[in-house]
Amino acid sequence: MTGYNTILRIRRLEKEFAEFGLRMGNAKHGNYRNEFGDTIALMPEGDAFPIYCRDAELFCGTLEEAEMWIRGFRKAREYDIMLFGIKHDEKRERKEQDVRNKKLLESLKEGKLAEELIGGSPNGV
Repeated sequence: MTGYNTILRIRRLEKEFAEFGLRMGNAKHGNYRNEFGDTIALMPEGDAFPIYCRDAELFCGTLEEAEMWIRGFRKAREYDIMLFGIKHDEKRERKEQDVRNKKLLESLKEGKLAEELIGGSPNGV
């Protein structure tokens, strides 16, 4: 039942990644590390990590390496909370929202948002 255990492991990891706003995908830039192509990538999901583009690979490696990486990521967040307190999370969230707002304003100026809402160019062409 190794196959089923692997499926359960992947599902558990996907839940952990989702907690931090990450999604698992196919690695575009790391398959050279593993001859069997069992390399995954972690990318921002939705509007999490707004400083990165949506297809940025924040991590690239095997499932085992991803488990260790997410543990380290969790510990780093816990350490920041212990060191700086809850205010640190609030500051990070505020800065991330500032980046989202800035990107929204830029897209409004360029008319990109109008294109997405209308389904064409802002000139109607």
